Amino acid sequence: MSESGTLFVVATPIGNLGDISARALETLRNVAAICAEDTRRSGQLLAHFGIQTPLIALHEHNEEAIAQKIVTRLQSGESLALVSDAGTPLVSDPGFRLVRAARAAGVKVSPVPGASALIAALSVAGLPSDRFVFEGFLPAKPKARREHLTALAAEPRTLIFYESSHRIEETLADMVAAFGSERRAVLARELTKLFETVLDGTLTELAARVAADADQRKGEFVVLVQGAEESEDASVTEGRRLYAKLREYLPPSTAAKLAAELSGAPRKALYGSTAE
Repeated sequence: MSESGTLFVVATPIGNLGDISARALETLRNVAAICAEDTRRSGQLLAHFGIQTPLIALHEHNEEAIAQKIVTRLQSGESLALVSDAGTPLVSDPGFRLVRAARAAGVKVSPVPGASALIAALSVAGLPSDRFVFEGFLPAKPKARREHLTALAAEPRTLIFYESSHRIEETLADMVAAFGSERRAVLARELTKLFETVLDGTLTELAARVAADADQRKGEFVVLVQGAEESEDASVTEGRRLYAKLREYLPPSTAAKLAAELSGAPRKALYGSTAE
């Protein structure tokens, strides 16, 4: 029986093609095939660098079905690569099932590190970076998104989210409600691309800037939110949680008044400068 090949998990650029590593290019040239989330997009990347390695479509809809077939090829001695549309595979992208199946089968899985949008954003945000939590994409449905954010209101570590252009305004509004209007945050947009912007300020300030500038509602976003003060009064944390929930059913002023009465927190602390 031949020795198993290696599954290389290869990071690709998140925008600027100059960010691809020499090792990544060498790996993509030398493997038998490349498992790609979107073969058209990855095909453009390979064509740019003159790489003709065959592509295999591997995405969230077929990964479970074809993972074992790919593992069989690896066990036969072929080495393969796994890439996502951009950045590091498995970080809010497909590939987990394939990597798990390969490791379970005793196949070597080796990283070829490189760009990652969340790390790139964290490196320029100016927020505490010694401890952070990556939450990926928030739920698309408003109720589930608000509940998820409310559950994170007391998290002391820096919070990192991915968001799409068509939900960025709603998400920022929900963050103001869940975390308070004065919580510091950073909005990193189109990192390493032509129209890259990194905005910082309070959540309320960022929401206003995005609402006022249509260009700031385009592209791909990383949203970073400073963690809660660990010394924050427990009543305020609970009050904000209640306020975010009640706000779904009541006017803001009524929701704040009721949340303050139930939690014992100062009414103004629950929704910052929006209190009346």
